[in-house]
Amino acid sequence: MRMHNPPHPGTIIKHLCLEPLSLSVTQAAQALGISRKPLSAILNGRAGISPEMAVRLSMAFGTSSASWLNQQTQYDLWHAEQRRKELRVAKLAV
Repeated sequence: MRMHNPPHPGTIIKHLCLEPLSLSVTQAAQALGISRKPLSAILNGRAGISPEMAVRLSMAFGTSSASWLNQQTQYDLWHAEQRRKELRVAKLAV
């Protein structure tokens, strides 16, 4: 079942992972082995979850890397579907 307007994965990370552990962005970035800037971009919805980031998140929070990628895909697909009428595509038949 499709979700209506799914949240950006960064929102999930912020509210379900960082806040319960009282982690700052800097602390979380250090734990993930990345700099603060890319994590901040994800948390603020300016960047998506890459496969490597999904693996890092799964290692840090004991989750599935596939679940992080799936959340990103659902978010991206929902937003792409919202622009469906703007796309100019010719229908092809075999």
